[in-house]
Amino acid sequence: MILVLDTHPVVWFLEASSRLSTKAQRAISDPTSQLIIPSIVLAEITYLYNRKRIATPASEIRARLIAADNVVVYPLDEQVVDKLPTALDIHDAIIVATALVYRDVLRHEVAVVTKDEMIAVSGLIEIIW
Repeated sequence: MILVLDTHPVVWFLEASSRLSTKAQRAISDPTSQLIIPSIVLAEITYLYNRKRIATPASEIRARLIAADNVVVYPLDEQVVDKLPTALDIHDAIIVATALVYRDVLRHEVAVVTKDEMIAVSGLIEIIW
């Protein structure tokens, strides 16, 4: 399955945090999962580290993600912009739109790994938490 990861699940997974749900942990750990990291997630990780809100350096997180065989960093491209849902804030909208590109354009089974309540209640995409 294709999993589009929100920012906190990426950080919590790499930091082995108990804040990550068991279901999300299993999904991300599944070697058959293709993990998609929207480029906005990398920007948010850098922001969080610079604000001292996460302990792991952003450069280390980026290096670990890029080195993984089952991880793709997806850019903010025209397809994502075309799918932006207007009911979500811009960061969440980019994450959801990336998932919608994989589902509606690339025709993959996809879910977003997130704890974000606004994404979950939007009903726009399957959620794993």
